[in-house]
Amino acid sequence: MSAGATSAPLACAPLVADAALPREGGANRKVVEVAVGVLIRADGQFLLTSRPPGKVYEGCWEFPGGKLEAGESVEAALRRELHEEIGITIGAVQPWKTEMVDYPHALVRLNFCKVFDWAGELQMREGQQFAWQSLPVSVQPVLPGTIPVLDWFAQECGFLGATCAAE
Repeated sequence: MSAGATSAPLACAPLVADAALPREGGANRKVVEVAVGVLIRADGQFLLTSRPPGKVYEGCWEFPGGKLEAGESVEAALRRELHEEIGITIGAVQPWKTEMVDYPHALVRLNFCKVFDWAGELQMREGQQFAWQSLPVSVQPVLPGTIPVLDWFAQECGFLGATCAAE
């Protein structure tokens, strides 16, 4: 297990994205650890970014972040990724929830952290787009691994109804 990975057992089976597609690497593939930033403004809106051109799930909307490097903690990876991808320096990081997602291309453990404090102007350094959102989100399509986070927000704030606008 890489540094910063959680060892707590998962509460349920992984979320399976695009279940009809074959899994690259088969059933025993390595888990990819990912740090994900849930940036929340004072008005309660949260930041979503689109997957950059040329990447798997290009154009899908997600919370920003990226893979942990060898020996890197979730917080260190999040600081590095958010600076590299969107040009900001983050303050305190609040570990929030973890979700395992089985994508056709990778089995990922998403380590979600809430971030309420950052410095710098957003710069989409990988050609992606960004949108400040509230529930229900209006951007589409939403990456499968993002759906549980929207549901968690809904539970926290007592929001009833669909968390994504109808496509």
